[in-house]
Amino acid sequence: MGINNAYTGPADLPDVLPVFPLSGALLLPRSEMPLNIFEPRYLAMVDAALAGNRLIGMVQPLPGTEASNLPPLSRVGCAGRITAFQETGDGRILITLTGISRFDVVSELTEETLYRVCRIDTKPYRADFLPPGNDLGIDRPRLIETLEAFLEANDLDADWDDIDATPSETLVNILSMMSPYGPREKQALLEARDARERSEMLIAITERVLMDDGEGEGLQ
Repeated sequence: MGINNAYTGPADLPDVLPVFPLSGALLLPRSEMPLNIFEPRYLAMVDAALAGNRLIGMVQPLPGTEASNLPPLSRVGCAGRITAFQETGDGRILITLTGISRFDVVSELTEETLYRVCRIDTKPYRADFLPPGNDLGIDRPRLIETLEAFLEANDLDADWDDIDATPSETLVNILSMMSPYGPREKQALLEARDARERSEMLIAITERVLMDDGEGEGLQ
């Protein structure tokens, strides 16, 4: 799904964003995340975003603090733009966020809103704004081999024609976002330096899980 607005660098994003703290959720640049919004505070957040710049920051609570009423946030999140929106008629809103750039959480602001708002810094992630190059250094054969082992261990199928036609960075990001692993693993995948490092990390996590339990179950 394309984005009409051009985000070419950190200056194109505001330094303050509403944030959606969601454990286990991973949004990556140039990738899409569907969300089912139903809590009043996040309905208010989506309404405000739609009335403004349509930007929301996805960030995980620090692993292990999810049960807190106001859990501290992980250091790194990802800014996304609402690129699809649908009301359901029963009070929910379905949206699709398209990732733009990761950010560091600088501070949380005290705002008179139902939702949380943070000051962010995207400057350390300038490369997120650039289109991927042709040579990303991703070991695609090993990635596919690991995916095959995971699917076989979990008795799952895949559309291999679609997988073969998917660019390497897109494939790495989709597999990372869809992976069944826990918040710590998802955060590590988010903070990986680039697609090559993310691919190597995803392969290592999956191989470890397959070795540990033989069933490809996610780590918590």
